[in-house]
Amino acid sequence: MLKQHLQFKLSQKLSPQQIQLMKLIQLPTQAFEQRLKQELEENPALEGGKEELESDYDSDFDNSNDEFNDSETIGNDDINVDEYLSDDEIPDYRTQANNYSSDDEEKTMPYAAGTSFTQHLINQLNTYRLDDEEYEIAEFLVGSVDESGYIRRSLPDIMDDLAFTQSVYTTEEKIGKVLKIVHQLDPAGVGARNLQECLSIQLHRKEKTPDIELAIEIIDSAFDQFTKKHYDKLIQKFDISEIQLKDAIREIEHLNPKPGGSYAGNNKIVEHVVPDFAIRIVDGELELTLNGRNAPELHVSREYNNMLKGYKESSDKSKSQKDAVLFIKQKLDAAKWFIEAIKQRQQTLFVTMSAIMHYQEEYFLTGDERNLKPMILKDIADEISMDVSTVSRVANSKYVDTPYGTKLIKEFFSESMTNDQGEEVSTREIKKILETVIEEEDKRKPLTDETLASILKEKGYPIARRTVAKYREQLDIPVARLRKKI
Repeated sequence: MLKQHLQFKLSQKLSPQQIQLMKLIQLPTQAFEQRLKQELEENPALEGGKEELESDYDSDFDNSNDEFNDSETIGNDDINVDEYLSDDEIPDYRTQANNYSSDDEEKTMPYAAGTSFTQHLINQLNTYRLDDEEYEIAEFLVGSVDESGYIRRSLPDIMDDLAFTQSVYTTEEKIGKVLKIVHQLDPAGVGARNLQECLSIQLHRKEKTPDIELAIEIIDSAFDQFTKKHYDKLIQKFDISEIQLKDAIREIEHLNPKPGGSYAGNNKIVEHVVPDFAIRIVDGELELTLNGRNAPELHVSREYNNMLKGYKESSDKSKSQKDAVLFIKQKLDAAKWFIEAIKQRQQTLFVTMSAIMHYQEEYFLTGDERNLKPMILKDIADEISMDVSTVSRVANSKYVDTPYGTKLIKEFFSESMTNDQGEEVSTREIKKILETVIEEEDKRKPLTDETLASILKEKGYPIARRTVAKYREQLDIPVARLRKKI
């Protein structure tokens, strides 16, 4: 039996121009400048700086369309743009219509200059007297060092890899012997297989003092008790005073748990933040400004416009001339669109940030995070009649310079909860109070999550212990046991 079904499907597909506008909006200042530079290089009809004379582009462009409606005009169906226009002459937004998300974009960031971390270690190997086999093993071990400075692989695994990939057939004992040489390289602690070994290597390379010797004993023979902060057991085990233990722990705290991270040439990403907005308090009122680098002066090339005008006035209109004018028109059209898109970007950024500033006016006037109101993306989107995704693009990638430091805009957004007075308060406010309570606690007897929940309840914020634990973890604060000090 044949059945027929009628199905309606509503779908919306963004145009290439809309997609590019969204991408422009999400770009922070520095990335936007790079995008602008790229467009100026790709489109000769777009020029930067002020235009000396008012352009007649609009009228010339509109009128020139008439030239393609008379008998001499080549119909659109007869024109193959590819014959006279190469892809690399067309800006990306004129040819691509892929609805990619922001995560699909290739992002580039500046890197710290210098020799790579691996090469830095290999250069040091050359100062040791090693036979061919030892050097190959040492080079392989150095190549296995991760960005933190550790070799997180067992000796049997390394032995197998040496055999399969380097055709070096050796023993665990030989690898262990060479590994001790790697442990002599700088920075101290490099090549360790775990934190305990990393700290031990660093301590053994220090000048021996009573505090250092005790620290070595603690790390080498009581590491588990040390990490769990069982200080009473350590005092009893080594028959020492609390002061002696405190001095030894101070030496350990001065060590570097990630020796690889201290080397400037390890291609560690360096991100430079340029505020996209600035908020100042002038006569008790908030004043918002958009970074001037986001508002470039652009105009359509008069030279290209004159070419179009010259074709219009010419009596001889050959096919090659018409092909050329199609190219010119396309570049002018692209330039005009880009200028308009930049204006829309400026307006969107300013309107969005202005709404956020007024929504959080009390915070921006005081700098007190407890004055941050609950605010979600939809609150701002409704306020300015824009899509939530547009507000998200502004909030997630932009920074604002305030009297209290440079802040990522998304930090001003937070969920809400109800206090014991029935008032809606920001979870940021609760986190700030929680952070303050923990800072002021007695570190000899840190407060448990259950106790913290009781304290917050007394202050008017009835939240569960598991919620306190969640907020504490979000603030990157360890559990009470690990906050204990002597």
